[in-house]
Amino acid sequence: MSTATKKSFAEVPELFSKTLKYKICISGSAESGICAPDALERTIQLGRFIAERGMVLVTGATTGTPLWAAKGAKEAGGVVIGISPASSKIHHVKTYRLPVDYHDLIIYTGFGYSGRNLLLTRSADAVITICGRIGTMNEFTDAFEDEKPQGVLADTGGTADMLDEFLDKAHRGYGKVVFDRDPGALLDKVEALIKAEEKDLDL
Repeated sequence: MSTATKKSFAEVPELFSKTLKYKICISGSAESGICAPDALERTIQLGRFIAERGMVLVTGATTGTPLWAAKGAKEAGGVVIGISPASSKIHHVKTYRLPVDYHDLIIYTGFGYSGRNLLLTRSADAVITICGRIGTMNEFTDAFEDEKPQGVLADTGGTADMLDEFLDKAHRGYGKVVFDRDPGALLDKVEALIKAEEKDLDL
């Protein structure tokens, strides 16, 4: 057995952190043409902020806004995990025609988009919605039913711009959903929601 293998976990703190990193899911439109003109810039910025705060970015391993966020996170030296609807890398690339760029790890679920969406939101500590179409709404409602902290990057187009009115008319309250058009301010609010949930945990 090598010397490195004999070391206890306590002797290699650089490999084993005592604190779990927050995992932030970016949910958004794979079709970027419907998004607001400045959505790209703000999404990349949000991905960068997630990385700079030592958080892990989780995406649906798709194109559009989730990929923009992944780009921002990787440019800032962050960690990005993708949850794919496909059953393998070949299926992911050839059948779904999805990218593998800007991700450190992609988990292939084989559950299609609807099954992937639930795994995606449940794998994260919070979900942030940017722009979006019907799939993004599916991810939002999955997370809402699970009472998960959520943020909405306002004025990014599509689903994101419908959610305030949607929650008002759905007669279920706003749950743990916060809104802001500024990426940094939104991440502050989302992080506060996560910490409020965990305040009674002995971690």
